[in-house]
Amino acid sequence: MHSQTIEQWQHRHDFSTVSRHGEKKTRLVLYLTAVTMAVEIAAGLAFGSMALLADGWHMATHTAAFLITIFAYRYAARNAGNPSFAFGTGKVSVLGGFASAIALASVALMMMAESLQRMAMPEPIRFNEAIAVACLGLAVNIVSAFLLQDHHHHDDHHHDGAGHDHHHHHDHNLRAAYLHVMADALTSVLAIVALLFGKFLGWQWLDPLMGIVGALVISRWSLSLLRQTGPILLDSGIDGEFLTTIRAAIERDRDNRVSDIHIWRVGPADYAAIIAIVTHAPLPTDHYKGLLQQFAELSHVSIEIHACDGEPCLPIPTPGS
Repeated sequence: MHSQTIEQWQHRHDFSTVSRHGEKKTRLVLYLTAVTMAVEIAAGLAFGSMALLADGWHMATHTAAFLITIFAYRYAARNAGNPSFAFGTGKVSVLGGFASAIALASVALMMMAESLQRMAMPEPIRFNEAIAVACLGLAVNIVSAFLLQDHHHHDDHHHDGAGHDHHHHHDHNLRAAYLHVMADALTSVLAIVALLFGKFLGWQWLDPLMGIVGALVISRWSLSLLRQTGPILLDSGIDGEFLTTIRAAIERDRDNRVSDIHIWRVGPADYAAIIAIVTHAPLPTDHYKGLLQQFAELSHVSIEIHACDGEPCLPIPTPGS
């Protein structure tokens, strides 16, 4: 039984700090979006505009996505010190981003189906009212985008004492929220253009066509967000160049050789590492952790040291060399 406290050898698992800054802005954007969404869907149905209805639906998925985002913030904050999460709650926001991407993909399919149906069977459109509502939608999107963008820049670069550059815009929730708002702004612009052409030139088919174009653009954004968040959720490793730098930092010292190394993401900008080192004269673990001091991203490092006796330790061939 250890009679002294072991706290000095323990470390934090709270990787949710990035998220808390964004919650207030995100909630304001949520309220704005929810109200505009209700107005646009009602107006789209009342005035017969597919472009406007698509814009409203689009906002509806974003309202759901924002709710996921806020849940992610809350959950991460509430479970910041919860020991049942092996590496803290850093991935909650990544999961939020992933869920948002799925929501985007499903609305794109709905928009596509409905627009194709309207192409085949056009319905009368009340242009003046529809244009007014679409302009309101665009105004709300612009305000929301500024709120979120302003937050991005505000948090983007803060330097810690050691001169490291922390990129806080790795918060996938804020990125997802921002992408949603940009996608909304785009569908609002498309809706306005389609309605103006329909009103003045009688091009009725433009209204459902904008629904199709919107659906394609949203699908692309959704895919890029899935590509970003999916690998993190699947514990993808750190990129090769960074791995080589970390290995070199250890092997430059004395006769250390890295025999096994695993580094993977545990949060938007936090990594965990398990490293096995072979050396002739093993030193305390702190010495090896000290060699990795400059890598601020490594929030959780486990080091295993093996004494190498007899023959000098030769460099271990790296895969592909």
